[in-house]
Amino acid sequence: MMNETITPGESLLPYSDWAEEALRAVAVEALDHAARSGLPGEHHFYVTFRTDYPGVAIPGHLKARYPQEMTIVLQHKFWDLKVDRGAGTVSVGLSFGGVPATLVVPFKAMTAFADPHVRFGLRFSTPEPAAAAALAPVAEAAAMPEEAPQPQVVSLDAFRRKRD
Repeated sequence: MMNETITPGESLLPYSDWAEEALRAVAVEALDHAARSGLPGEHHFYVTFRTDYPGVAIPGHLKARYPQEMTIVLQHKFWDLKVDRGAGTVSVGLSFGGVPATLVVPFKAMTAFADPHVRFGLRFSTPEPAAAAALAPVAEAAAMPEEAPQPQVVSLDAFRRKRD
């Protein structure tokens, strides 16, 4: 047993990491629901992710245009939405300039998730690509035409209670 001195308020348990993973699971559950049942009513999702995170597979042209972060909109024109909990990824077919492409995004690459129809949004921290590089190799698809303008992502920070 190690003999460590702990100051008051300091935790040896990663509560904030656990809480963030629980919130990320909410986004994954919403994506999985949409994959199984479709999007109900006017619900639609904005998913923001690190394009330079290990395991992200996007068309080369999009990677060049968005070297660090990108937002996709899942609303009317997407297909083959799949959540692979075993691999920890979500994949989806989208069209960029009329050319179809499949994107693969690890859950841990997501930096934000929002459903603007109900004013729901979450933000996540994501390790820098260098810190996450040991997790998986970076994969890229062929270059695709330009993407539509990026939407703005909602943050829940403004709605959280401030602690003393």
